[in-house]
Amino acid sequence: MDNAFYHSRKCELTPQQSWRKARIQEWLRDKGAPYDETSLKTELLQLVKLHAHKYKKLAVDELALSHRITVLRLPPYHCELNPIELILAQVKGEVAGGNRSVKLADVQRHLKKALENVTTEDWRKCINHADKEEKKIWDVDNMVDEVIDPFIINVGNSDSDSDSDR
Repeated sequence: MDNAFYHSRKCELTPQQSWRKARIQEWLRDKGAPYDETSLKTELLQLVKLHAHKYKKLAVDELALSHRITVLRLPPYHCELNPIELILAQVKGEVAGGNRSVKLADVQRHLKKALENVTTEDWRKCINHADKEEKKIWDVDNMVDEVIDPFIINVGNSDSDSDSDR
């Protein structure tokens, strides 16, 4: 799954700077997190940071988990790894190519036809394409590890030669 905002809705909001102090205190109280009643709002938000990671569950992930499904998220900005993006491009192209009307009913009819035209072979090709793109990314990553990393010079490294050593 990609990282679109609609895939990343949290199950529960976490206190923000814009929240009133009483609401932040209520959140901390509900979580069983001790705090001093005299604490400033900024101090309460620091406490929130210590506990918030335990409550950052995503709605999609929780729904999937309830059906024993594990969601694997794509790295940000790598839509080429998502086969559905290619299928959607195919469908949109077919709708745009066949539609000569601005009427919603006509667009819906073309969309339905375009979706029906997506075949198992189309999916197979798109998945194979995504697999090839993933392999390319791994190859580049390995190249960085093997070829480029040895050439990186760390300035200030105690293992390097310096003028005082000569």
